[in-house]
Order: sequence, then C-alpha cells, then structure tokens
Amino acid sequence: MYGFINTCLRTLVVERFGEETWENLRSLAQVQDNFMTYEIYDDVITLRLVQEACKMLDVSSEVVLKLFGEYFFSFCKMSGYDAMLRTLGGNLIEFIENLDALHSYLALSYQEMNAPSFRVERTNDGRTMLHYYSDRKGLHHIVPGIIEAVAKDFFGSKVTMTILEQPEEEERTGKKEHVIFLMTQINEGAKTEVHPKNVPEPKKVAQKVMLDNIPHSFYPSYPRRLWIEEKAFCNSFPFHIVFDQNLVVKQTGVNIQKFVLGLQKRGTRLDEHFTVVHPEVTLNIHSIKKFINSQFVLKAKREKLPEDLKNQAMLKLRGQMVWMESLRCMIYLCSPKLRSLQELEEQGMHLADIAPHDTTRDLILLNQQRLAEIELSNQLERKKEELRILSCNLEVEKKKTETLLYAMLPQHVANQLKEGKKVAAGEFKVCTILFSDVVTFTNICAACEPIQIVHMLNSMYSKFDRLTNVHDVYKVETIGDAYMVVGGVPIPKDTHAERVANFALGMRIAAREVTNPITGQSIQIRVGLHTGPVLAGVVGEKMPRYCLFGDTVNTASRMESHGVPDHIHLSPFTYRALKDKMFDICERGEIQVKGKGLMTTYFLLQNLQFSEEQIMGKGKETYVYRDDHQEEEHSLDNEIVEEKLDEDEQKSINEHSRCSSAHLSAEDVTSTDSVSPYYLADYSEPVENDLPTENINVNSRLCTLL
Repeated sequence: MYGFINTCLRTLVVERFGEETWENLRSLAQVQDNFMTYEIYDDVITLRLVQEACKMLDVSSEVVLKLFGEYFFSFCKMSGYDAMLRTLGGNLIEFIENLDALHSYLALSYQEMNAPSFRVERTNDGRTMLHYYSDRKGLHHIVPGIIEAVAKDFFGSKVTMTILEQPEEEERTGKKEHVIFLMTQINEGAKTEVHPKNVPEPKKVAQKVMLDNIPHSFYPSYPRRLWIEEKAFCNSFPFHIVFDQNLVVKQTGVNIQKFVLGLQKRGTRLDEHFTVVHPEVTLNIHSIKKFINSQFVLKAKREKLPEDLKNQAMLKLRGQMVWMESLRCMIYLCSPKLRSLQELEEQGMHLADIAPHDTTRDLILLNQQRLAEIELSNQLERKKEELRILSCNLEVEKKKTETLLYAMLPQHVANQLKEGKKVAAGEFKVCTILFSDVVTFTNICAACEPIQIVHMLNSMYSKFDRLTNVHDVYKVETIGDAYMVVGGVPIPKDTHAERVANFALGMRIAAREVTNPITGQSIQIRVGLHTGPVLAGVVGEKMPRYCLFGDTVNTASRMESHGVPDHIHLSPFTYRALKDKMFDICERGEIQVKGKGLMTTYFLLQNLQFSEEQIMGKGKETYVYRDDHQEEEHSLDNEIVEEKLDEDEQKSINEHSRCSSAHLSAEDVTSTDSVSPYYLADYSEPVENDLPTENINVNSRLCTLL
C-alpha cells in the first residue's frame, strides 16, 4: 500500500485517541512513526497496525475497519479530492459505478496502486447488490464505512449494508476476495424503511443497502439510421474493436491495426491478440456482460509480435464495452493507456496517432506535469523525513551534551552560560561541605595495577554520584580518591546539613560494597563535614568549573584528614546544625586540628528516623526533604518520627555503648588489635591524607590567598 493509507490510519488514531495511543500502537506493531505519501509499504504494516489497534481498544476488526472506512472518506476530502469525489455521480449508484474509473485515473500517478473493484447489480425483485473484489483479504469491512459516509455526506441519505455471501466466482480470475453486500438506502426525510422481499438468509453477519430509484425526466431521441460512413467512423475512432459473441473481430479502427499486427485479418479472434488486465475476468462475452459497467483494460500479446519487436513495451488499451443487441456484437471504444510522454515513445507512438477529440492527448501532457510534481513532492518528503531524523538525533545529542554540561556545572549556571550571560559570584551565608577519601589509598596504588585502581574508583564514585541525586546535593569535584560535596549551594536549602549528613551515611554504606584490590575486603573511607559561609562562582573559560572559596572549605578538608576510618567526622558547627535533628551523634572530644588548634569534634553514627534502604534511595518510600526555599511533598508517614528518646536515655546511650567504638584516644587506638598499622599512622599523624594546604584542594589554595 502507498503511504497515503498508513498516514490516514495514523491521523485517525492521533485525532480520536491521542498521540500517546499512536506511540503505543506504533511500538506494538513495530512500525515507523511517519509515512511518505507516494512511498510503497508492505501490506503487512497496515494489517499489523489494525490487529494491534483491535487488541488495544478491545474491539473486533469489523468495528476498527468500519471506523477507518468512515475516516478514510473524510481524509480523502481533506487531502484535496473533495471536488473529484463529488463529481463522480448524481446518485450513490453512479458514484459506486465510477469508482473503478477514478482508480484508473489515480493509477496514472500511483503507478503501483492495486485498488479494489466495485460492481453494482440490480435484481428482478428490486434489490441492489454491491460486489466488492480485492487482492487483500480481510479488509472488506472498510467498504460499509466508506459507502455509508458517502451516502450521508453527498446524497443526504442513510445507508446500511449487509454481507450476504463471499462466493468463489469463476469469471473472476485475479482477485482473492469477493464479497456481496446487500445495500439499503433511505432518504433522510423518509418515515419508514422499505424492506425488500425474499431476501435470502445471509451466510455471514453484515450490513444492508436499499437504493431508491432516481426519477429521470429526460428521454433521448435516436435517428432512423446512422448518418456516418464506415471509413469516417474508423478514422474518427482509430482505436476501437467490434467483435461478436464468439470474440471474432468484425471491425477495428485504423491505428489499432498499425500497432497490433494481424488484427485486420478476417476471422481473427480477440483473445488471440489480447488479454484482460482489468477487470481480472475470463475473456468471454458472458464475463464482459457481467462487468459491462466497468472500465476494461486489454493488453496486446507479445507472442504475436515479430521477433524484432518482441522487446518493446506492449500496447495497453483502456475503454468501455457496449453491447449492441440488434447486431449481437460488442463494441470496445478505447484509447491507448499511457501515463507519460516516455511511455508514448516506448510504444513508438506520437500524439498524432491519437484522435484529436480523445482526451488521452491532454491526459498524457497533464500527467507528465503531475508526475514531475509528484517526484518533487517525493523529494520534499524525503528531505522532510531526513530533517526529522536529524532533528531527533540532534535532540539526543543535545541532551547528552546538556547532561555532560550539568555534570560539570549547576543547571541554572550552565543555562546562563549557554545564553551568553555572565554568572556573578555569590556569597552563601551558610552551607555544609563534605570531603571524603579512601583509607591507605597510597598503599593500594603502590601495590595494584592502574586499571584496578580505575575500576575501584569508578565503582565507588558511580555509587556516590547516584546518592547525590537521592539527597539533592551538589558534587563539586573529585581529585584522586578525594570526593567533595556541598549542600545548600548553588540553591540555598534550609536542610543542607541534613542532606549532606544523610549523604555521608549513604557513602559509608556504599563504600562497603566496593572491594579493596589488595585485601579483597571492603574499602574504608574517611568523611569530614563542616558548616559555614562560602563564596561560589564560575572560574575559567576553556573548562569552566563552579568553585567554592572560603575557610569553610579548609575546615571541612581538615575534618576529613583528621577523621577516623569508616567514621563521619563533624565539626562543632555541623554538630550544632544537626543536634536537634533525628541523628545519633557522639562526641569525640578535643583534638588538635592542623591550622585550627584545639577543636571539640563529633562522630555521626546513624539516622534514627530512616532505614539504610531509605537513605540509599532503595526503599519503597523516597526520602524527601522539606525546605523553606523549595517546597516539596513529604512522602513518609509523619507518625514514624513521633517517637523520641528522652534526654536521660539519650545521654546514657551516648556515654556508653554507641560512643565506645568511636570515642577513641590515641592510646585506645594503639591498643586495639583490629586496627591496621595504616590506621595508626593515619590517626596519629595523617600523612597520607593530611596533605599540605596547597595540595588538599585547588579551592583551598585559593581560599588561603583570599
């Protein structure tokens, strides 16, 4: 089928059921989104779309096809065929009888079109039968939808159709399906419906059409004899054939003798020189009379040509069969069936060979222009489809680029840079910064292959990156094994400390899923948090980065480097931000912090409100924060957080069991068998991670200058 049919089906689904339904249907049927009007597509595509539509809508194919038939009529009118359809006939019968002629005309443009055929039959008891022939089985339910829509729109009448039978007809040799409809037509103003008598029981359930007789007030007059001589007639109609009941040729036009050699011989038969192309019936008088209202296309036989002419294109004739009862002969008034000037040349013909009154001359010239327009339309549709595909690919690449850009810069900052705007540096009065590193990372690097280090860090950072989305914190950068995150920047949030604290708890859980390539056990990380003010802005042009500046960055880095493996080290400022929240926090005590002096620090142990699955974003309920700056829905049941430990119990627990493992002095660490030598070295004097200020972080170095 041509893409015009599939485009009609797509438009129907989109208009009636929405774009999303079409996308689902297209996906199920595994077909493309758009179809080119003049492109030929396999019938399987259309049938597959119909089948999947029946399943999606949970209706029978009869309902879907009838709906498509009704819409197809409207679609043809919208596509510019309205005037052409209205002029086919003055009543429904004439309209149907001229459908084959319309298809024959359209075949000039749609050269590969394989249209169905229609024949109207009136019975002696007043019934009107519509015979439908098609090469495509199972689509006959489209016919009632089309005919009923035509009757209502063009002729103001209501039509119903019933399938009487689907016989195998001997005269019809080419079409695979033959369906006979009983047609019943009622004018809109009629009060009662006239039912035909003696209607046989239908073999299959279907639809009904009765046609009222159209009154004729015109009565032609005929001469007593024909006032034209034989020679003048044969010259005026150069492509005509008269043959009797036995198909013996009695008379032919002058030009048809030139292109079909031997046709002028006395006693020659029509079927010796021609085969029937349309309608696909057996070439005999009985079949011709049965399809007398159809347009007949005959094709010359190649075997009758001389050897030197057998390679040329064969002549096709198109015209009307008229039965002359008094002579018991049939006259075939025809013209060469030609689509273009190229076909005219291939036949070895000229326009002069066609009678001046024959519209075939104008048809060839007009269709030549039409074919050029169709080719131009095809090129435009191909370019349009190529542009659509390129646009889709460009959109995909754009999203990839934006994803990469948003990974380097905050989204609103990146959007400002894309628009060519300058991003002003901002001051944030309070935020929470996190630093983490891998314990004994230097030793791991010394003992492992580079690819093992890459795999280990990639596995760990991938888990951390996912957690940044879960808790909506901003990843600033990674340097080696160091991972830096900030909450409350670049979008201020009241819950910045909670977000970063929960992110830190998630990091510790995620790190346990990453294997140390040396020991084969889980790696350990050290995490430090600090809360305070920062300056933030975009630095650089070739590879711009959103950087943080201020002493808060340095202090957060110190919390990490002076931390304990597998623990989350809090500064006193972060502790004050979290102490009234649902976190389990233990005091570490006073420690000497390089560059800061004595500080009382703390360890974050756990979240008393949410489980590990919720913190990792794997639970059924997603952990959502509530901020003054950004209103969000809280998806957890508030009743969970109503349970609180009283102060005495809380103090008792902090002083005993929960703090015993974290509240360590240097002597405690030295006497602990389970702590590795690297742990002792890192704790007593953090050599590996306690780098000089200028090496801890590029931002820290800038902070020092500030």
